[in-house]
Formats: sequence, structure tokens, C-alpha cells
Amino acid sequence: MLQQVMTAPGEIIFREVPVPEPGDGQVLIKIMKIGVCGSDIHVYHGEHPFTSYPVTQGHEVSGEIVRLGEGVEGFVPGQKVTIQPQVVCGQCHPCRHGKYNLCESLKVMGFQTTGTASHYFAVDAAKVTLLPQDMSFDEGAMIEPLAVAVHAVRRAGDVSGMKIAVLGAGPIGILTAQTAKGMGAGSVMITDVSDVRLAKAKECGIDFCVNTKNEDFGDAMARNCGPDKADVIYDCAGNNITMGQAIRYARKGSTIILVAVFAGEAHVDLAVLNDHELDLNTSMMYRNEDYIEAIRLVSEKKVVLSPLISKHFAFQDYLEAYRYIDENRESTMKVIINVQE
Repeated sequence: MLQQVMTAPGEIIFREVPVPEPGDGQVLIKIMKIGVCGSDIHVYHGEHPFTSYPVTQGHEVSGEIVRLGEGVEGFVPGQKVTIQPQVVCGQCHPCRHGKYNLCESLKVMGFQTTGTASHYFAVDAAKVTLLPQDMSFDEGAMIEPLAVAVHAVRRAGDVSGMKIAVLGAGPIGILTAQTAKGMGAGSVMITDVSDVRLAKAKECGIDFCVNTKNEDFGDAMARNCGPDKADVIYDCAGNNITMGQAIRYARKGSTIILVAVFAGEAHVDLAVLNDHELDLNTSMMYRNEDYIEAIRLVSEKKVVLSPLISKHFAFQDYLEAYRYIDENRESTMKVIINVQE
């Protein structure tokens, strides 16, 4: 079978390796689709602080079970699945208390350990999540980023009836906005400086789409959320401008949740944060329950994924996919790699 390897920033080869045998407690998966993530792009540019080379990428994935290892129950060949890519120790305090997404020794497939970018992949059955048989493999490959959004929305608790603001209309921002609506938010406003991205958010059913190059964030929030402003603000852009907007205009006593990986060193106005008694919270990856909820939201059509798929590339055109993303930054949402011909 073929396996993708990024040997250095901007350099990808494909090597022939044996199809792996599933060990005890493992399943062998025929990999169908892989989504390209912003973090993958950082690896491509040599800018990911926790990834060394060579590395096989691929952590947003869908596939089909081919074979079961000894002792595996609850799965049968032919089922559609996705994979949770965290590799955790199971022994540290977060792991022992169910917060394995915060494992003290966390590794992620495709970054600190081998990813799924190969024709077949053997993985522990505990990391495999069943997909509905009527779900497309494209949608299955997007359950991982949707689980990021689900976990982020849940960090605010029950959002039913709430007014939500999301800063940043990239894939995670639009998924977060859709998830908030799907989980019962009363209204959702999303902001960006790109009309192209905001048009995509509108296509996905977001109530209010605001270009903050043309309208002040505070004015937009007052207009769309009313005088009480938003109950929760999610920063899915992750820079000093968006976090500054969130802190400056948040309702006193409300909540801000940082979802994005923050770009560079933060310059946060702690005086306003303190004076307004704002809860500044964060969100890190996901757990199994977030995958299950993500699948439910798609199955019940409360989240739509197909508008976010920008383009497909063949497996051996992985490098062309990265170049395409670089050349079409504003208009590209999610690029999918077709692993199987």
C-alpha cells in the first residue's frame, strides 16, 4: 500500500509499505477520505511547534472497517467509521478524571505520531467511532473538526435560548456557529473581514453575518443581539484584534471562549477583563461524547457540511492540495483528500 510522508516542510513522498495487521484490540480500516486542517498547513510550512519530520499526516478521517484484531467486539467489517486521533497515557490526573483531551503526555496522530494518510490504517478499537451507514465519507472526515466545535460550544454549558457571537468565519468558526444553533441557541452572529467567508456562513444558515471592516463589532452586536449583547462570545480567529474586540464589547459578567489556536503572543486587556468580571475560557480538542453529538447534529441536519467542502484532490496530489490552499486562502474552507481511487 502507499503511505504519505512529509519528509521536510513543503516536501512529500509516497512510499510502499505492507498493509498492517491489526493487533489485539485493534481494527484495520480502509482509509477513504482525509480532511486538511489548518494545523496541517502549519506543518507544511514548518511552523508547527510540536511536529518533527518525517511525519505521516492525516487526522480528519473516514474509512471502512476491513478486519478485526483479536478480542474486538461491537464492530463488523464493512462499517463506516471515523477515528479519534488523540494518543493518551491514561494515567495522569486529566486522563483518570475523564479529561483525556488534556492528557499531560498528549500526542496527536499526524503530528507527534503516525497519522492515517495511507491506504490502510490499524488502530485501537477504542479510538474508532461508528458513522451512520447513510453518512457520506466526506461528511465522516469532517466529524473531527465538528467535534472541536461541539466541545467548544459545550464549554459554555447549555446554550439554549442564548445569543451567541462567533468571531472568525473560517471552517471552525462556521462549524461553531452552526453547532450553537443546532444545540438550541436563540440567535447567532458571526464576524469576519472576508465577504467570501461570510457568504459561506450565510449559506450555512447563520442568522447575522457581519464584516467588521465595514461595521464596528460593538455596534453590530448591539444591532443584532440587542442592548444586553451576546451571552457568549467565541473567538475562532485567535488574534489580538478579535480577542480585543471580545473583551472590549462583551457584556459585563458574560463569557468569552477562545477556540482558535492563538496566533503569536497575546496582549490582553486584563484591566477590562477584571473590571467587567468576564469569564475568559478556553477549549481544547474533544472527547468521545463530542464525536457522538457531532454525528447526531449532522444526522438530524442541524449542521450542514457539504457547503464547507471547497475541493477534492487525489491521494498522490497531496502536495498540490497544499499549494491550492496557499493560493486560495480566502475562498478555501475544507479540502478533502480522496485516499482511494
